[in-house]
Amino acid sequence: MATPMKARDTFPKLKMYIDGEFVDSASGDWFESFDPYTAKPWCLIARGNAEDADRAVKAADRAFTSGPWPALNASQRGALLRRLGDLVAENAERLGELEVKDNGKLLSEMAAQLRYAPSFYHYFAGLADKIEGAVIPNDKAAFTYTLHEPLGVCAAIIPWNSPLLLTAWKLAPALAAGNTVVVKPSEYTSASTLEFVKLIEQAGFPKGVVNVVTGFGPEAGQPLIEHPLVRKVAFTGSDRTGAHIYSEAARDIKRVSLELGGKSPNIVFADANMDNAVKGAVSGIFAATGQTCVAGSRLLVQRSVHDEFVERLVDFARTARMGNPMELDTQVGPVTNLPQYKKVLGYIDVAKGEGAQTVLGGGKAQRPECGDGWFVEPTIFTGVRNDMRIAQEEVFGPVLSVIPFTDDDEAVAIGNDVVFGLAAGVWTENIRRAFTMARRLQAGTVWVNTYRALSYTTPFGGYKRSGLGRELGQEAIREYLQTKSVWISTAEEVANPFVVG
Repeated sequence: MATPMKARDTFPKLKMYIDGEFVDSASGDWFESFDPYTAKPWCLIARGNAEDADRAVKAADRAFTSGPWPALNASQRGALLRRLGDLVAENAERLGELEVKDNGKLLSEMAAQLRYAPSFYHYFAGLADKIEGAVIPNDKAAFTYTLHEPLGVCAAIIPWNSPLLLTAWKLAPALAAGNTVVVKPSEYTSASTLEFVKLIEQAGFPKGVVNVVTGFGPEAGQPLIEHPLVRKVAFTGSDRTGAHIYSEAARDIKRVSLELGGKSPNIVFADANMDNAVKGAVSGIFAATGQTCVAGSRLLVQRSVHDEFVERLVDFARTARMGNPMELDTQVGPVTNLPQYKKVLGYIDVAKGEGAQTVLGGGKAQRPECGDGWFVEPTIFTGVRNDMRIAQEEVFGPVLSVIPFTDDDEAVAIGNDVVFGLAAGVWTENIRRAFTMARRLQAGTVWVNTYRALSYTTPFGGYKRSGLGRELGQEAIREYLQTKSVWISTAEEVANPFVVG
């Protein structure tokens, strides 16, 4: 039901950020942002379109080609990034609370993410002046060397599950490399990004270096992908949208990095520490309400311990506290938006129709502490075959499929038998098996006896339909650079100009 106009007039109005100023959209239109805990709107966001995208890209291009930003040396860029990281740390609590209001994830998790986020800016600040070329010996009478230079304007398209953390993953290396950026946050979670961008100005970045265009994908995101001045698109989201971006970007030969979906296997062997493995299985799927690309949504359990492990898992998962994500003792919050809520419930119906057996949950949460929010009960299915839709398609919610296996070879075969390859988990006390499984599993990240561990120092990205390129670590900054070769002749005279050799 639409919000009455009078009520809408009382909501805060959050403008987009272009060329160092907060501005209305070109159309003057707004759209509502909802609090997932109450399922009610709480603020209005400027509804951007192609004209706004064009303004932002042109501002970023001006900042890249003229003015103070290209005149800065790498150490000076690093100093700005360090200052930005410090400001994020100073404002972590406020930014975390705003994210909870906008995406419904737990305050305990969002606060932890925002306390950790400064490390990403500090790390890439340190890398900014360590982008080194090379002197290359060659077979010609010439001195040759390489330079690594920024690409230009980069579009960063951010998902709704962890907006500011994933903004840092893209923004920090892009700026360290000397690029300028237009950020397009999800229409479901724009508020925290618009608050964060105030820190860009406080840190001392020149106008136009970072811009934020808000709105819906077809109206504001698509024009960014198509814009001729955008040289790179960095996207986190679904594989379907990623494939569309990849195709569109190819028209102008734009650089693309894609961090896409997953259907990650979390594999428990009979020799595993069962207490730790149970915690790892819960962390893999019920933390963040399952709204994470690395969710261990396929739990592979060795047959000899399958029944015992499932019983222990269900007993532990049943204790999860649901409710207000702003309360620090809440463990499972709501789904972030209404379409995703409906999608998760739809997949639960699909699983039941396929013959999967519900051993926990299996529908919307109707507990008093969940109020009117978009809550789904933590759900576990057994009797799942790997060819079922529930085992092949990304649900992005608190829904776990348990699949039995007999030995290492079958675990690998099942684990790799999906179109995705973002992450995998292995639980075992056998060190030989740990190394062997890590090598055989087709995934960009393999965790052994842990799950969902991430660091700014360590590359992250996917195999297969889970994406292209890498974020984090030293590899991330290379995604925002291009290589130039320079030749300086040392010959005393120019050779025959009609012969190249």
